[in-house]
Amino acid sequence: MFRKNFLLTLLITLLLAGCVPDALSGAVPASAAITLTDGLGRSVILNEAAKRVVSLAPSNTEILFAIGAGDQVIGRDNFSDYPEAAKGVTDIGSAFEALNTELIVSLKPDLIIAAEVNTPEQVKALEDLGLTVYYLKNPTTLEELYVNIEIVAELTGEDPTKLTDSLKARVTAVDEKIMPLSSRISVFYELDGTDPAKPYTAGAGTFITLLIERAGGYNIASDIEGYPQLSLEQVVAADPAFIILGDSAYGVTPELVSARPGWENLSAVKSGQILPFDDNLVSRPGPRLVDGLEALAKLLRPELFE
Repeated sequence: MFRKNFLLTLLITLLLAGCVPDALSGAVPASAAITLTDGLGRSVILNEAAKRVVSLAPSNTEILFAIGAGDQVIGRDNFSDYPEAAKGVTDIGSAFEALNTELIVSLKPDLIIAAEVNTPEQVKALEDLGLTVYYLKNPTTLEELYVNIEIVAELTGEDPTKLTDSLKARVTAVDEKIMPLSSRISVFYELDGTDPAKPYTAGAGTFITLLIERAGGYNIASDIEGYPQLSLEQVVAADPAFIILGDSAYGVTPELVSARPGWENLSAVKSGQILPFDDNLVSRPGPRLVDGLEALAKLLRPELFE
């Protein structure tokens, strides 16, 4: 009898305190307010986890779907084409042009997630319309990627643990194979060969360079900041062992590269190591960066993954 009265008293006390455990109440506790500082140093406040989200960048969209918040995405930029389900979400236009603010407002989002492809002016314009915007700064390491995933998960009320644990385990598996190696393979990564005499590549401070090096390679443009063009003379002097075609989606093929004047004597051309590659895996700072790391490691060091 005493035990029964004690449990009844405890239940009433918890009810009055507004903190009945889910197991007793069967109800989901009210979400607490969320306050986070974004990549522009702004304090962003949500009264509760966002339920209607507009994504302004493919990387953000991929994070949202990967953590299980895909059903909460009501708008996305027109470059957000992964996963397949994202294509069914309302297209609000390109971040590289004037945003369709009228359409964005009509969607009634409780959160807009911007990225570094968006300008501070675009963020302010949306805020001036009374919208809540979180600016997610690009990560510079895979470890910072995990933090970004955790931020988006907190904003949307999702649990990122399963995803981040899986990504970390996959990266560790690659690291364990690559780190013991004493040498690195020279790589030329082509981003845009519209001008075959001076193609664009990725240099220092880019995720492409970081992933090439973590995959056991050495980017021949790693001493140049950003996204430079390399002349034929520069490529010939570096004589890369591999040429990776990030522009293969635009019709650039190993045959076309091999036929370029002056390229025939490159080691990569002679050995046939001119490889098409899905640039989305290394240029979008979302969960698929780990896919990109694995793919690069298998291209450069296939013997380690047999």
